[in-house]
Amino acid sequence: MAGQPLESEQTRKLYQQSPALVTHLECAMEGDHYEKDTPHGLSKAGKPLLVRYDLDKIAQAVTREEMERRPGGFWKYREFLPVQNPENMVSLGEVMTPLVTLKHSVPDGVEVVVKDEGRLPTGSFKARGLALAVAMAKELGQTHLAMPTNGNAGAALAAYASSAGLKSTVFCPDDTPEINVQEIEAQGATVYKVNGLINDCGKIVLEGKGPMGWTDISTLKEPYRIEGKKTMGLELAEQYGWDVPDVIFYPTGGGTGLIGMWKAFDELEAIGWIGSKRPRMVAVQSTGCAPIVKAWEDGLEHAPLWPNASTTAWGIRVPVAVGDFMILRAVRQSNGFAIAVTDEHIFQARDAVAAKDGLLLCPEGAATFAAWQQALEQGLVQKHERVLLFNCATGLKYPLPESDRRLDCRVPIDYDLLK
Repeated sequence: MAGQPLESEQTRKLYQQSPALVTHLECAMEGDHYEKDTPHGLSKAGKPLLVRYDLDKIAQAVTREEMERRPGGFWKYREFLPVQNPENMVSLGEVMTPLVTLKHSVPDGVEVVVKDEGRLPTGSFKARGLALAVAMAKELGQTHLAMPTNGNAGAALAAYASSAGLKSTVFCPDDTPEINVQEIEAQGATVYKVNGLINDCGKIVLEGKGPMGWTDISTLKEPYRIEGKKTMGLELAEQYGWDVPDVIFYPTGGGTGLIGMWKAFDELEAIGWIGSKRPRMVAVQSTGCAPIVKAWEDGLEHAPLWPNASTTAWGIRVPVAVGDFMILRAVRQSNGFAIAVTDEHIFQARDAVAAKDGLLLCPEGAATFAAWQQALEQGLVQKHERVLLFNCATGLKYPLPESDRRLDCRVPIDYDLLK
């Protein structure tokens, strides 16, 4: 049934017995506190807010073994999430996304695993963040949500908002793939194409808050999308037997997922579910739009606006990120790095992995494979390291190479020509 909040009555009762354990919200830059259960955007300093929990109570409320026995999907990590009322937990049938080991597109003896987020509702990892943002908007009494998008986030907002009975308005660059625009519209949002980039779309959302009365759900401009993306780190830890891979390559536009995973690992260590080991976090961008890479190379904490941003890996075409300092801190604290790859390399990687391993990566996911290849060649990673790549969406949403081989079934087939 559309809008049903949970997978089963049994799960619903389970969640009712384990209310959210949020203590407060905190400015990621200044550390000042903000009241929970109250609508918030950015902090007084204009920086993202982070949700903080009573971690001791989480440790008392649930064990790793109990968590493992729960049905798949990110709502199983209920105690680590901010939603108080189970009726607000809108679900579209989420699953724990699989880890797919590459066998034929990597050298023998090298472990490269892809976490395939394309298996989530609306076909991308944006389902995680938007499900939480929509659930909390519903809990806080917000009824009209708006955001800029390069495609997948808008689709996720449209779907989850419609499921929750909320109104949504989405703005996207006018060269966004038409399948994404159609998907957003079909799933209930009002979508507008804008003759600019995603930051231009974001300006429209920001300036429209007053006259339109909508809530801005832009990346990191509300506190809860990061909590949804955090579940990628929770899932990974469970899938690795409460351990972590050695290196994580993450396609980085706004960087919410990278920040969220880093937060998840800290929370898991605080309650004793994992140790102090951390993956080296690698922010992957395109050479046509690489503000985080430039800031990392220059030793900066904030990334200046990238001029004339251009890449056909649309999800990482983000010329300025409000959470830039959080991305860079996680990269540096983990002894990771930021790396940019060309669009040509991205699509070579996509085609090679699809042909050799049967896994169709989206361009942003292919960027992580290209970045791993480049990093291996440059000695930034070693062959013995356990590497995890993120495929953030199904490759079926993007233009693919044409195939135009034809046969005439009305004449004898020369099978020698098919060999």
